[in-house]
Amino acid sequence: MTSPALSALTIDELTAQRDAAQRDYDALVRRGLSLDLTRGKPSARQLDLSEALLDLPGGHTAADGTDCRNYGGLQGLAELREIFSGPLQVPAAQLVAADNSSLSLMHDSIVHALLGTLPGAERRWADEPRVAFLCPVPGYDRHFALCERFGIELIGVPMNAEGPDMDVVERLVREDPQVKGIWCVPKYSNPSGVSYGDETVRRLAAMPAAAPDFRIFWDNAYAVHHLTDTPAEIADILALCAESGNPDRVFVFGSTSKVTFAGSGVSFFGSSPANVAWLLGHTAKRTIGPDKINHLRHVEFLRDADGLAEHMRRHRELLRPKFDVVEAILAKELGGTGLATWSTPSGGYFISLDVLEGCAREVVRRAGEAGIALTPAGATHPYGNDPRDSTIRIAPTYPEPEELESAILGLTTCVRLVATEKLLAGAR
Repeated sequence: MTSPALSALTIDELTAQRDAAQRDYDALVRRGLSLDLTRGKPSARQLDLSEALLDLPGGHTAADGTDCRNYGGLQGLAELREIFSGPLQVPAAQLVAADNSSLSLMHDSIVHALLGTLPGAERRWADEPRVAFLCPVPGYDRHFALCERFGIELIGVPMNAEGPDMDVVERLVREDPQVKGIWCVPKYSNPSGVSYGDETVRRLAAMPAAAPDFRIFWDNAYAVHHLTDTPAEIADILALCAESGNPDRVFVFGSTSKVTFAGSGVSFFGSSPANVAWLLGHTAKRTIGPDKINHLRHVEFLRDADGLAEHMRRHRELLRPKFDVVEAILAKELGGTGLATWSTPSGGYFISLDVLEGCAREVVRRAGEAGIALTPAGATHPYGNDPRDSTIRIAPTYPEPEELESAILGLTTCVRLVATEKLLAGAR
């Protein structure tokens, strides 16, 4: 454990702290660890919770008599949409249940907007001189990569405790007609764990937009992933958009990727009737229908909204102790030192660690040399560039508790070493 307020120490005292951290780091390297904290994946024990899916479905007929073995049913099974209608805050009639990846739905939505014409649009995005998306930061690297793939400009917007800085968002959306979208992870944001406040959601729904086809990409990935008995509640963005005269403004995305099997779950798209018709019209050119057998097995396994809630309670029993381990080690090893701050999320899959400015990349590099793989520093920002070089995303879900403890202790050693080196360099 380090002494408090390291920045206030004398050079000799700071040198002693650096030397102690170096000895700890050398010992860490000698251990020859091989630990992975790079992605927010469910652990094998979490996947085991859904093992019964492998013996389902018991038949092949949906509630309305649909033979799920056959073609058709582009919008997905109605009974599955009913289960997720409440958590995603989308009427079942305006919800699409597709195949396993919500990222695929986000990809397709962008492609269809580039090559087709969105409801309310004057022309295709491909015919625009420039297309830009706002990106609350820190944020999700796959959102950023998707935009980069299609040459969409990324504009970082700072996050606060209520969500994106709405003064900045409103100004950019009002002034620039080439700003066509904003990425939002509204509940337990990746990686900070922030849930959007009601006023933030209202302002997103009602703000004037220079682009008539401006869209909110509302990635509600962690809608049911609570870590406490008091789940976060967010305002109903779809209803608020309709009330504000902007019914087509929001695309809602979700999935069962971290609910059942990550590789063979179900994804969802929800929006206005006009947007749903738009998506399905384009999707019909790509597929005749989703995997309805998989839909049916999910219906039989989850049963209803209460069954979903109970299943996620079992997930929480596995995940909460892991988040507690991370927070306890960070507090013991770094608390009061001034070397780092971190989020204490009440849901989701990540913890955001902020180290001294200019240190994140070096911390990640040193950790990698010690056998602890972390998401690259900068991944939480557009183009992989964190201007402060301070944010590190911790993904505690996949490792077993013993491995997680070793990884986080090792990470704090790297933070102490890099930070004391930086403080010493600045003091001389």
